[in-house]
Amino acid sequence: MTNNNIKTPQITLVGAGPGDADLITVKAIKALKTADVVLYDALVNEELLNYAPKDAVRVYVGKRSGDHTFSQEAVNKLMVDYAINYGHVVRLKGGDPFVFGRGFEELDFADSFNIPASVIPGISSSIAVAELQNIPVTHRGLSESFWVVTGTTANGKISADLIEASRSKATVIVLMGVHKLAEIAEIFKNEGKNNLPVAVIQSGTTVNEKVAVGTVDTIVDVVKENKISSPAVIVLGEVVSLHPKFQLIKKVYDIVAQG
Repeated sequence: MTNNNIKTPQITLVGAGPGDADLITVKAIKALKTADVVLYDALVNEELLNYAPKDAVRVYVGKRSGDHTFSQEAVNKLMVDYAINYGHVVRLKGGDPFVFGRGFEELDFADSFNIPASVIPGISSSIAVAELQNIPVTHRGLSESFWVVTGTTANGKISADLIEASRSKATVIVLMGVHKLAEIAEIFKNEGKNNLPVAVIQSGTTVNEKVAVGTVDTIVDVVKENKISSPAVIVLGEVVSLHPKFQLIKKVYDIVAQG
């Protein structure tokens, strides 16, 4: 790659937010407006690319659960290559760059080439997706804390942290875990939490949003019935009982209990 008008290399990691283009920050928009190159992920709303100058290079680099069009190593090299040859690279990442976004690895790689790099935080889907369904991650009397855990580790196994989280009274939010929902449910069943409320929210904050609400015992079937797939956020905890759909489930349980 060559460019006759060489600019000073610079990299900005930008959090694009959970999906709704309006949920990006003002600072992120300012960065996009000065981009010479935008490297963007699969979960980024492509409307955001309109903030970049018309002559800016736009490069799709994939990366979502189960679909890694480019390896992390390839993305790192592209990012640095474009910075050296074009100038300001905006690395646009879904959610927040430091929440399962491997953002620090990209900063570290840029630093190894002495390229100035900075981060602009984004709204994480781990909180926002539940919030916009009126599910608080903490609520007095129901949950005093929350865990955010990945459902997909590097070795393809369930995270040990998820097993620890299932033993707590905290709200547990699982990202990139829909394909392991049955395994996750079993972990909570092993802790005697069969009736714990669960919500699975697909494409949260977007026009394609779909929601399945149930309990640990029923959620796998409810997700199948509602044809929920990735990308989705799983929320396990008593706070899910505040969702209107769960109130209907509770009424059914009460009727059955009353005989």
